[in-house]
Amino acid sequence: MDNYSINTKCVQAGYRPGNGEPRQIPIVQSTTFKYDTSEDMGKLFDLEASGYFYTRLQNPTNDYVAAKIAALEGGKAAMLTSSGQAANFFALFNICECGSHIVASSSIYGGTFNLISVTMAKMGIEVTFVSPTASEEELNAAFKENTRAMFGETIANPALTVLDIEKFAKVAHAHGVPLIVDNTFPTPVNCRPIEWGADIVTHSTTKYMDGHGAAVGGCIVDSGNFDWMAHAEKFPGLCTPDESYHGITYAEKFGKEGAFITKCTSQLMRDFGCIQSPQHAFILNLGLESLHVRMPRHVENGQAVAEYLEKHPKITKVNYSGLPSDPYYSVAQKYLPNGGCGVVSFEIEGGRAAAEKFMKALKLAAIETHVADARTCCLNPATSTHRQMSEEQLIEAGVPAGLVRMSCGLEDKADLIADLEQALAQV
Repeated sequence: MDNYSINTKCVQAGYRPGNGEPRQIPIVQSTTFKYDTSEDMGKLFDLEASGYFYTRLQNPTNDYVAAKIAALEGGKAAMLTSSGQAANFFALFNICECGSHIVASSSIYGGTFNLISVTMAKMGIEVTFVSPTASEEELNAAFKENTRAMFGETIANPALTVLDIEKFAKVAHAHGVPLIVDNTFPTPVNCRPIEWGADIVTHSTTKYMDGHGAAVGGCIVDSGNFDWMAHAEKFPGLCTPDESYHGITYAEKFGKEGAFITKCTSQLMRDFGCIQSPQHAFILNLGLESLHVRMPRHVENGQAVAEYLEKHPKITKVNYSGLPSDPYYSVAQKYLPNGGCGVVSFEIEGGRAAAEKFMKALKLAAIETHVADARTCCLNPATSTHRQMSEEQLIEAGVPAGLVRMSCGLEDKADLIADLEQALAQV
């Protein structure tokens, strides 16, 4: 499928049925798989043969869909997880351990911020947060001898900052570590971070990829470009024998293109079990088949809403990289020439109280802890997704208490603007 456009890959990549086989991806709804001999199964446990023995690790349905997402991102290998949160945790923990250090953009999803700063800290993994607009010198200063990864979001949720992927990748590689980028909001239809130097890409497939609020899931894609053995002292989990798998050294046995995902599957998925169900993977694939059609409409609606809000006297600030007035407009033109996504965040005059009154008055848009859906929804992050953050942390993450995040769905843009107008009239 390499020679086909991303539009065609959305529809047909990952699964090519043979003669007389199902046209649609089959749902292999089975926990386990039968073998004729113990020796046959033993080869799978020893990673000497490919195949399936227990869905907690791998399932054919999941692998078909993961292969499609890898093709969309331009990666070499991929795996599905139970959620986007699990994908980010696995991607980081696969190369970090107690005593490791992460450099991360401060402008990221609140759940990921908490994962890195609180939960992983309890595992002995420390983090230094940096501004997404930090200079190369400032980024370099954040690195330590024990730094093992750099992390950011292409378009941050909900601050909507845009990551300078090339700059972050340059700095990460100068220090011999991979850049991990969460590409949930743009999807590979609007940005492919690997083409700009990212090494690992993650997704909450729950969002635009599914697109209908039907199935929770996540995905990790490996570019296959990072040379783990060139920095073997930093990544012993990949570059030294794994005694829990009979002394296999992943980077040697599976090379640059297979080591990361193989270890992540055979070790982390084995031990944590954050598998995506085959049924959810099937639903995800249905969403992927129309992703290239839906994303332009989301962008069109987001742009129209942002332009309307920017001119409204009760709105003090609008965050949307498609606006020429947005501080990330120029970097977005580089990485997101076709637009970013349908999510707009804005501040209403009057702060948190005004935001709450505005949201209660909405008729078409629903208040939900969700985003990137076919149906328009909104929320106040400070009282929901970012509730655990202090006022100082909210400001650092670019999420003031009165911020409203609105995810523009696939409805008519005129109807969305009319709903905004009547709700703002009541503030």
